[in-house]
Amino acid sequence: MNEIYLDHNATTPLLPAVWEAMRPFLIDTYGNPASAHGAGRRARRALEDAREDTAARLGADPGEVVFTSGATEANNLALFGSAGQAGGHVIASPIEHPSVLEPIRQLVRRGFSVDWLPVDASGIVSGDALPELLRPETRLVSVMLANNETGAVQPVAQLAAQLLPGVVFHCDAAQAVGKLPVHFHALGVTTLALSAHKFHGPKGIGALLVHRDAPLTPQLFGGHQQQGRRPGTEVVALAVGLARALELAQQEHRARQEHVLSLRRLFLESLRATASPVVLNGPTEGGLPYTLNLSFPGCRADALLMNLDLAGVACSTGSACSSGSLLPSPVLQAMGVPDEVLHSAMRFSLSSLLTEEEVREAARRIAAVVNRLRQPSD
Repeated sequence: MNEIYLDHNATTPLLPAVWEAMRPFLIDTYGNPASAHGAGRRARRALEDAREDTAARLGADPGEVVFTSGATEANNLALFGSAGQAGGHVIASPIEHPSVLEPIRQLVRRGFSVDWLPVDASGIVSGDALPELLRPETRLVSVMLANNETGAVQPVAQLAAQLLPGVVFHCDAAQAVGKLPVHFHALGVTTLALSAHKFHGPKGIGALLVHRDAPLTPQLFGGHQQQGRRPGTEVVALAVGLARALELAQQEHRARQEHVLSLRRLFLESLRATASPVVLNGPTEGGLPYTLNLSFPGCRADALLMNLDLAGVACSTGSACSSGSLLPSPVLQAMGVPDEVLHSAMRFSLSSLLTEEEVREAARRIAAVVNRLRQPSD
């Protein structure tokens, strides 16, 4: 039985065109970009070209791009590098990715206080709640651009515009970059995190955009690379791969979006026709079409996950970084969904590489599993 992969929010397959762009910098142009000789200069040129291209496509300046190992490192660098000394105040949404929530919990252990922004039933942060939470000691606000479990797009620009001078706004955009047009300066945020493997680039490379006027305390030491903000030898091939994947995502944005919207409608209609009741968790309109968080009342999420895997459908119960946990999703809890919906929720995430035939077959397999699990045991 062929596996149908519906977990693209966790990671996406590397596109052949991205591999071809990377390959020369793994085999031929292999110099250390910090070296002064010719091989090093050639590697440095490719690295800086990738930096400039990434910056231009995201509405940033080249000097604002810090390459990291991925969004988790970028989020950690932004939060710990911007928070300052203990005793400050942090505001965040309760629907953030674990790579934001865990650093915030660490800040609380270090003496920071935290307030959480309210979230509505569609999984969208209230754009009007921020001013009441701001204090003179507020140093940091963190709200993601698109939610990894529901696809809900957050009012980041509206929130950032309400900040007092000197307050840092961090935005985890790992699920948005490559799927939505993202302009760093237009959003008005201080820092923004992304990861290449979320948009058909290589694993192991991401970036943190840092506004040119923002101080950032490095969390690693031992090298001059990237203005000392993230020392260590840069992996040129991965940076080239990130830039090429981003280029393709922007060039193909309209075609990918239209195809995925069509697949989403087909998938949802098929499941509603064969596995009802099906509950959509998240916005009906306006969210990322790539993400569907669906509940199947009468089933348990852990049993669904295991049986769908056996049926050849790869999906998840939430973030890949917390999927080892069988606890209910904090995102859905923040949205206030009923218990029966909460405990039967599954995340299906799509890609433009999927075909209609695959989506129909996935819906058929899912319906078969759901209907079997709903049957009363003898």
